[in-house]
Amino acid sequence: MLNKIFFIVSLLFVIIIFPVRNISQTSLDHKIAQMLMVGFSNSSDYFDTLKSDLQNKGLGGVIVFGRNIESREAIPILINSLKELSEIPLFVSIDQEGGRVARFNGNNGYSSTYNAYTLGTIFNNEDSTRSQASMMADWLAEAGVNINLAPVADVNVDSLSPAIGKLKRSFSKDPVKVYQHTSWFIDEFHKQNIMTSLKHFPGHGSAQQDSHNGFTDITLTWADSELVPYNYLIADNYADFVMTGHLYNANLDSLYPASLSYQVTTELLRNQMGFQGLVITDELFMQAISANYGFEESLVLAINAGVDILLFSTNEYEGKSLVSYAVQTIKDKIDQGVIQISRIEESYQRILDLKNKYIPTGLKENISLTPSEYALSAYPNPFNPSTKIDFRGKAGERVKIEIFNMIGQQIEVLYEGISTGSTQVFQLNMSGLSSGVYFVRAAGQNNAENLKLLLLK
Repeated sequence: MLNKIFFIVSLLFVIIIFPVRNISQTSLDHKIAQMLMVGFSNSSDYFDTLKSDLQNKGLGGVIVFGRNIESREAIPILINSLKELSEIPLFVSIDQEGGRVARFNGNNGYSSTYNAYTLGTIFNNEDSTRSQASMMADWLAEAGVNINLAPVADVNVDSLSPAIGKLKRSFSKDPVKVYQHTSWFIDEFHKQNIMTSLKHFPGHGSAQQDSHNGFTDITLTWADSELVPYNYLIADNYADFVMTGHLYNANLDSLYPASLSYQVTTELLRNQMGFQGLVITDELFMQAISANYGFEESLVLAINAGVDILLFSTNEYEGKSLVSYAVQTIKDKIDQGVIQISRIEESYQRILDLKNKYIPTGLKENISLTPSEYALSAYPNPFNPSTKIDFRGKAGERVKIEIFNMIGQQIEVLYEGISTGSTQVFQLNMSGLSSGVYFVRAAGQNNAENLKLLLLK
């Protein structure tokens, strides 16, 4: 009995308490893990791996893809469950440019959006760009996402460029207009306390290849004017993220693409242009990198180039935790003198600085509710196998009360009907389910609240 009580207390402590560690108190493993951002699948095996990476390894960030979004109601449950596992506040990112690159869209409970070309070239109107950016920022804030890996700061040099112009991801062929629209876009996300990332440095708009598919050489097509949006934004004190592209330009670095280049990342972007924020790579399993560099080699080159965040589309590598493998690999390279520990400390401090600026310590609730009109509680909690759910909502409002697991899958609809305005009590029995964290969500027309449940058997 005492062991079970100790287990419950320990588990609640891990889940509820979220101190931001001082750099001197954090292990080298966790400092390295803070430099990783990974995607994940909803399959149980790799989701369990992700939970361990967050809770035990100190993983610094996740990226949400369309495959993770089951519904508009489920995604806040998923994201908050991940945040709760992380001792250091978690970076949660998504690609929400608008148009074809928009993870929140008309297929999963949101709505379709204009692409950058339509906003910047056809409309070319500040109100239109701000309006759409504001709407998408609201979506991300509602879901609990705190980084938008957008806007695209690439200049539309070649309208047939396969990854940019052809997909209408660039605002304009005019670098100054690109600066204006990216600035308006960023401003609307900052109003919601959401970080952004310019991409793809030093400019993907002239490329005749797509770095997703292989080596991408911009030596003969790239121009200095493609740096104009970055220069102007940095001069405006922009200091969130810049994403480096897997773009080879022999005039900037005769050996390596930008994402692995010290000359591009540190000498050009940081030293010459004065960027003070975080540098994140484009996804490192793209063919431009994976077909030309080994996994360990790309880790070493990116870190030594001055990159702060290493981005991967998955948390699995060769059937195991990518996070564990990457952390151990980087530690080995430090022991061998291939990577200097000061490089890790430098990035870790930048990461903490940005997290402390944008992310409040602990779990940030998505929706602020008035207790007198909306309340949700459970007793007992933790429980085995049943608990009572108390709900009070606005009288006459239609409400739906649902149970979700940690990956946002609906387990049960507990109630769907009209709120009486007084406390309503519902019995929840989870005898057929395994131990773990679940969530109850009560949502009406204008209100919503989530509550964590802990089932212990």
